[in-house]
Amino acid sequence: QVQLVESGGGLVQAGGSLRLSCAASGRTFSTYALGWFRQAPGKEREFVVAISRTGGTPYYADSVKGRFTISRDNANNRVYLQMNSLKSEDTAVYYCAASTRFDLSAAAPMYDWWGQGTQVTVSS
Repeated sequence: QVQLVESGGGLVQAGGSLRLSCAASGRTFSTYALGWFRQAPGKEREFVVAISRTGGTPYYADSVKGRFTISRDNANNRVYLQMNSLKSEDTAVYYCAASTRFDLSAAAPMYDWWGQGTQVTVSS
């Protein structure tokens, strides 16, 4: 079993920044690929970014590329999402997820464990 807990969400104005953090349990954190997803009210869960077990070149959704940056700290069992130049359309609950699969994936069913989510609200 793996538990994931997100934090760092909040209310910011358009153009501002937030840094999300996801803390994971377990001793095998470095064996998991990790991803961030988001879900706005009335919409399906949307892929944001994924990162490999070693923290190599991430895979970003076009909607966030150039604005968001994912990183991981295997020594401390954490993954981060730095969000810059935030837009109102970034408003959503953000979830981190872990996968035991080798390849990076943008598909939610490919992930095995999920956090509870943290709310990000971007005002105009």
